Amino acid sequence: LHMGKTMKEDLTVVVKYIKQLYPPEFNVFSTYAELYHNYFASQAKKNAESHLEDKDVYLLLSWVHNIYPKDMRKDHVLAKELEKVKLGSLLPSSLSKELEKKYLDSEEATIKSSLSKCLDKEIQRWKEDKEPEKLNGHFQSELLAIFVIQSMYSGQKRAKDISVAVGEELSRRLWQELPAFLKSYKDAFEDFKEKSKKHRYYKPILIANINNCWNFRDYAEKNMSEKEDNKASILSTLGDIENSVFDVLLQQLFVQLKPIYKRFTENKWDSSSEIMNEIIKTTSKHISDFQTLKDPFYHDIVEKIHAHLVKEYIVRLLKRKVSLKSPAQQQNLAQHISKNAADLESFCTSNGSQATWLNSALPKLAEIIRLQDLGAIKIEVATLATTYPDIRKRHLEAFLYIKANLSRSELKSILGYLADSTASTVPGAPLFSNINVS
Repeated sequence: LHMGKTMKEDLTVVVKYIKQLYPPEFNVFSTYAELYHNYFASQAKKNAESHLEDKDVYLLLSWVHNIYPKDMRKDHVLAKELEKVKLGSLLPSSLSKELEKKYLDSEEATIKSSLSKCLDKEIQRWKEDKEPEKLNGHFQSELLAIFVIQSMYSGQKRAKDISVAVGEELSRRLWQELPAFLKSYKDAFEDFKEKSKKHRYYKPILIANINNCWNFRDYAEKNMSEKEDNKASILSTLGDIENSVFDVLLQQLFVQLKPIYKRFTENKWDSSSEIMNEIIKTTSKHISDFQTLKDPFYHDIVEKIHAHLVKEYIVRLLKRKVSLKSPAQQQNLAQHISKNAADLESFCTSNGSQATWLNSALPKLAEIIRLQDLGAIKIEVATLATTYPDIRKRHLEAFLYIKANLSRSELKSILGYLADSTASTVPGAPLFSNINVS
């Protein structure tokens, strides 16, 4: 710093007062600039070749790449004169590269170590008998994400302040480090998830951690290009954490719903409105707990619930438990299904489900039961197959068991129509493909 200040002040005196005292051919400014530069460069080289602490490496690199070429040589008084003098860098390229590697290795190791310590603290927080804090009504465990993101950002900024190239190299290294860190986070979290089911605040901690994933996901989405291999790895790990939490959060609800759904076929669909009300009431209790999830995750889990409710209803329709011969009986069942479908859609939509693609499944099945004209049934089957291209012959055959007044040839004709209409169709959103027909 003293040398830099001295050089800048002395060369300013040369430009302002001394240069004009000599003939132009003496190139007096060049002589002074070269002598000062050579001394400065020799001292920088001497320092670079000695044992330096990390902060000194950073300072020396800042001089080589930033302070010397930008602050000193671009000074408004000196810049014009210095452009005429070929001074070069303060350090030879090989020595500069050596220092850069030393700095990058040290910075990477320091950040890696601090992230590991932060994760250890986070794991300890999970084990404490405390409910996670709430922010805007959402459970949060954000100290980890905030610390990790700030550590990476600060490291990248410091490196970029040395030079763009050094900043890019550290960013590349840290983006390679983040997937490994998130893998450690995932493993630790899975361990907690399996071993701490009796923890007083088990579910709030799970919800806090899934909310935590949003910060990492948002950071990666905004700061990484699609071409970077590590981005896919990061998002995949976060997706694994999110889905594993969803599975745990939904498990209890789905177990409670199973015996309620069974009652549809046990009662021959006669009291289906009461059963659907019970399904909605049971689901509603759980959904209120999920409102502590951040909005994107809340919508995700509500849509998973929506899909499950529709799927389980279809499963009961495919169980071959009810076979109706008269059109009046079929008409009555179709009305029950339509009413249940409307109630289900209203409930899921009012709770934030945006999975509108599910809404036509049950009404279309109800319509197939209601219709008696073979041509009209085929048209409705074709429409169903267009909307849900993953429906297969085995699904439709099990469903048409309800329509006991169809002859064998009529049944074959309808099933053949489905096979033709779906032969070249690529499945879209899965609904029927998740349903096994016994």
